[in-house]
Amino acid sequence: QVQLVESGGGSVQAGGSLRLSCAASTYTYSRHCMGWFRQAPGNEREGVASISTGSSLTFYADSVKGRFTISRDNAKNTLTLQMNSLKPEDSAMYYCAAAAWTPGRVCDYRQETFEHWGQGTQVTVSS
Repeated sequence: QVQLVESGGGSVQAGGSLRLSCAASTYTYSRHCMGWFRQAPGNEREGVASISTGSSLTFYADSVKGRFTISRDNAKNTLTLQMNSLKPEDSAMYYCAAAAWTPGRVCDYRQETFEHWGQGTQVTVSS
C-alpha cells in the first residue's frame, strides 16, 4: 500500500509562487509513476503533470506549461510541484497520485490509471 501526503498549499496573489510537496511511504517509490492532479469546486478532476520513474520524462497540461515544474527525489520518496506565475484559475485542491510502473509505460497522466491518492492540499490564488 502506498500512502501519499501532500503539503505546501496556501493562499497567494496572482503572479505569485507556491511549492507543493508529496511524501510517499513505500519501499517501491522509484518504481511508481507519479502525478499531480487538481479539482476545483464544480469541476472534474484534471491532470496537471506527471513524471516517469527516473525523471527522464515529464508531461504537463497545456494550461500549466512553462509555469509549473514537476520533479521527484527517489532517495527521499518525495514529489514536488513548483508553481510559478499563478493565476486565479489555478485555484483548486491539488492531489498527488501514484501508479505502479510496468514495462512499456511512460507515465503520461493522460494514459495512466493512478491507483493511489493523497488527501489533497488547497491552493487559492486571488486576483
